Amino acid sequence: MKHIFFVYILVFFCLAVQGQDQQAPGREREKDSTQRPLKQKPGASKEKDTVTVSIRDYKIISYQRDTTYLDTSLTIRKEYKYNYLRRDDFELLPFSNLGQTYNALARNFRTTGLYPELGARSKHYNYMEVEDISYYSVPTPTTDLFFKTTMEQGQLLDAFITMNTSRRFNLSIAYKGLRSLGKYQHILSSTGNFRMTANYTTPDGKYRMRTHLVSQDILNQENGGISNREEFETGEPEFTDRARMAVYFQNAENLLVGKRYFLDHEYFLVRPGQAFSKLSFGHEFRYETKFYKYVQDDAVESYFGSAYQLSDIEDRSRLKTMYNRLSLNYGDRIFGDLKFKASLYNYNYYFKTILYTQNGTIGNQLKGNEIAIGGEWAKRIGRVNFNADLEVNTVGNLTGNIFNGGISYNINDDVQLSGFISSVARMPNFNFLLYMSQYQNYNWQNDDFGTEKVYTLGGTLKSKKWGSVTASYATIDNYTYFYESADAESQPNMILSRPAQYGSSVNYLKIKGENEFRFGKFALHNTIMYQNVGQDDLVMNTPEFITRNTLYYSNHVFKKAMYLQTGITLKYFTEYYADGYNPLIGEFYTQTREKIGGYPLLDFFINARVRQTRIYLKAEHFNSSFTGYNYYAAPNYPYRDFIVRFGLVWNFFR
Repeated sequence: MKHIFFVYILVFFCLAVQGQDQQAPGREREKDSTQRPLKQKPGASKEKDTVTVSIRDYKIISYQRDTTYLDTSLTIRKEYKYNYLRRDDFELLPFSNLGQTYNALARNFRTTGLYPELGARSKHYNYMEVEDISYYSVPTPTTDLFFKTTMEQGQLLDAFITMNTSRRFNLSIAYKGLRSLGKYQHILSSTGNFRMTANYTTPDGKYRMRTHLVSQDILNQENGGISNREEFETGEPEFTDRARMAVYFQNAENLLVGKRYFLDHEYFLVRPGQAFSKLSFGHEFRYETKFYKYVQDDAVESYFGSAYQLSDIEDRSRLKTMYNRLSLNYGDRIFGDLKFKASLYNYNYYFKTILYTQNGTIGNQLKGNEIAIGGEWAKRIGRVNFNADLEVNTVGNLTGNIFNGGISYNINDDVQLSGFISSVARMPNFNFLLYMSQYQNYNWQNDDFGTEKVYTLGGTLKSKKWGSVTASYATIDNYTYFYESADAESQPNMILSRPAQYGSSVNYLKIKGENEFRFGKFALHNTIMYQNVGQDDLVMNTPEFITRNTLYYSNHVFKKAMYLQTGITLKYFTEYYADGYNPLIGEFYTQTREKIGGYPLLDFFINARVRQTRIYLKAEHFNSSFTGYNYYAAPNYPYRDFIVRFGLVWNFFR
């Protein structure tokens, strides 16, 4: 993977040098870009053959075939997305090193997946799923270069280039690479995400295809967290050099590796625009392999209990899946868009050994074939949009079904109201059902676990002028989670996580509001969330309130050659029993030993935009030294100290 990265960087810079002779226009914050003519062919008529393009011609197409365009503006939402994940992390709490995991401050139970996943969910925040891959259509070769400094001895780079060989065929290639040593002992992060996409449409428009290849590896050195918390909480100058602090162990790492091949193509018997209706056949194919590995060299640690061998631990779980879906798609002005679909899902989750215990044998494999049928519907009536998606597993051991329905209504040009309803019943992830480890406590086979059922109802009221409010209410039956079985008094320094299904219902209410007030060149952007969990036992814990408030100033400077944005962001969440982190299985577990939270996080930033380049400078958590050393991301895992980081996002065009 690393060799692919270096080869791509070489190609990337060759194209970059070639592509800087002309620049496509950017888009100012207040208005769209102006248009520009493309280069003419020799001998072409200037009046007839000059083609004019704008930034809106640089199209980005999602998995759901929603189309947006390349945006080179500088807004406060761009500031929120300028991070390792490249998306707003308001509902997440990062660990100390870049590329580590995140603790969840909120839950989202809406899903389109009918089948269980590998597990090791702490490793998947940066793992790009099918829905995260975009496709492109651009009039000229286009490059996006993302760079940001890390915590110590490393860099973060996400390089991307796309081009159309013709109006009908597009190629893109991208690689996001990270290496960060971190401030604490044995906490290095090294990750890579390689993506390659293509999409094609025939000249007559009857056949269209899109495909991608993704290869990803996410490696983290693990230390179990700090073992002497007084060294951190007293704030003694000797230990502000975090590398001096004692940690539980320094000989372990975990790794997630995944490769995926994806193809989605469709053939139209009747094309849109040719007749009153449209009719097509579709086929979607996915083949994906994953493995999660935990390695511990030298002597084993009592941190995870007893082990079957005294040194050189290596646990590895593997998952291979193949998915084929056929669909018949029909649409007209009366019934809307209808899709009838049937899918075949093949899975093989396995380990390479069989464990014999006093209680019986723990198998090493879950394997089978699943068949599901379903349909989709979408229709627009006046200002109202309807959509629904239903899928039921009819054959196989992974019983389940999923239904998602939505409606949106444009009250006027400014206000939009939308609502959704969701019902999901599916088996828990495979690592809840079967797991094998050389640590004795981490072996189980739960044949009695049933489907986890989630019923969700919610809606959003959105206004460009006043902001938005989103509310949702979910009921979860058979909630599946990891709990801590170690005794707090006799085993205070041990992590013995086990899976469980909760026998009662869990009710979860989430209300999130967002708005912005402007005062000339100043603005105050606010995001606030309220959460309430109804449960008989503390099995799912979230903070009651989360708030993020940004006061910032923005203006054009240097005769409008630069657009400047600077301000301060406050993030705060109330105390709660945050989930603990278990690096052995790559999961978070429910704990009730201690609460974290109740501390402010203050960031100061200066951002600037020059043409298509956005420059970012941030002093992160600058209040860390004077508001008390009580900031944790999870028990025994401190949050980040004060650090200054910078970087840029550069778009350029041929």
